[in-house]
Amino acid sequence: MNDVRTFEAAQFQTQRGGVLPVAKLAYLTLGSLNAARDNAVVVPSWFSGTCQDVAMAMTGNGRALDPDTYFLILPDLLGSGQSSSPSNTPAPHDRGRFPNVTIRDNVRLQHMLVTEHFGIDRLRLVTSCSLGAAQTYEWVCQFPDMVRAACPIIGSARTAEYNRVFLMSLRRILELDPVFDDGFYSRPPVAGLRAFAAVYAGWGTSEPFFRNREYREFGSATWQDHVAAFWEALFLPRDANDLLCQIRTWEQADISANEVHGGDFEAALRSITARTIVMPSSTDRYFPPADSEFEAERIPGAECRIITSTWGHMATINPEVLRLVDATLNELLNG
Repeated sequence: MNDVRTFEAAQFQTQRGGVLPVAKLAYLTLGSLNAARDNAVVVPSWFSGTCQDVAMAMTGNGRALDPDTYFLILPDLLGSGQSSSPSNTPAPHDRGRFPNVTIRDNVRLQHMLVTEHFGIDRLRLVTSCSLGAAQTYEWVCQFPDMVRAACPIIGSARTAEYNRVFLMSLRRILELDPVFDDGFYSRPPVAGLRAFAAVYAGWGTSEPFFRNREYREFGSATWQDHVAAFWEALFLPRDANDLLCQIRTWEQADISANEVHGGDFEAALRSITARTIVMPSSTDRYFPPADSEFEAERIPGAECRIITSTWGHMATINPEVLRLVDATLNELLNG
C-alpha cells in the first residue's frame, strides 16, 4: 500500500499552453498483469485524494476490484502533493507559478504510463468517483478503442455552471486569506483552509443528512463537531496551492474541450464506445442525477443507475452503497 512509484515525462506540454520540464505521475499498482494482458483496470484518484486513499476505499480481497484477479493501476491527480504539484515542483514552476492542468492532461499522462511503461493496449475497466469519474469519462472519450467498460461514479463528463459557482467560492476563500500572498505564502493560510472546510461541509452531503443527524454515524455529537472532526481534519493538512490546482482542473472538466470535438458535448458523448454504467447519487449537489441521465442518454448503450442516499456526494463512503457499487463493477468486469 505504501509502495507509491513515479512515472516521469520530460517536457510535458499542457493543454492550456504551459510546460512542465518533468511531469511526475505518482501511482500505485495492486495485483499482477496476467499472461493475456487483459486484466488491467485503471482507477484514478479524486479531489484531494491520493492513490493510497483510492486503494483503501475501492479495492480489496473479495471486492469487485480484487488484486488477486485484476491488475489495478491507481494514478494520482496532478496537484495531489505526490504527483507534480505546486507544493513539490522546483522553481520556476513552483507554488503560484504552477501551470494550469486539465483532466485531459492528467489522462494523457496516465495513458503514457499504461502504454509506454506497462505496455498495455487494452483496459478491462476504468472507474472512479467524483473527479475520478471525470477522468473516467475522459479515458473513454479520448481513447475509445482502448477501454472495454467504464463506470463513472458520482461525477460528470463536464462541470456544470452551478458546480463552478461552488468552486469559485472555494477559490476566493483561499485567495482572500491575507496569508495567501498570491500563492507565495510562508506559512499555511489556516483561516482560509478552515473556511474552505466549512463551505465544503455544507455541499459534501445533503440537508437530510444533517436533519437526520446522520453525522452521528461518524462519531460526532453535533453538526459543529462533524465539521471540525471530518471536514477540517480532511483539509487543514492540505497545501492550499495544491487544492487550487485541483479546483482549476475540476472547473475546466469537459470531454468536448479538445480539437476533435470542438466543444460539441453531445458529439463527444456519442463517440464513447465502452460499455458504460453511470452512477450518480440522488442527493449530490455537485453532480445531480439530471446531468448524469442527460449524459447516459447520449452514450450509446449506456445506463444510469441512481444511488439512493442522503449522504450526497459522499455516498460512496457508506458501506451499503459500496456493496451496490461493487455489484455494478462486477457486472461490467464479468460481462
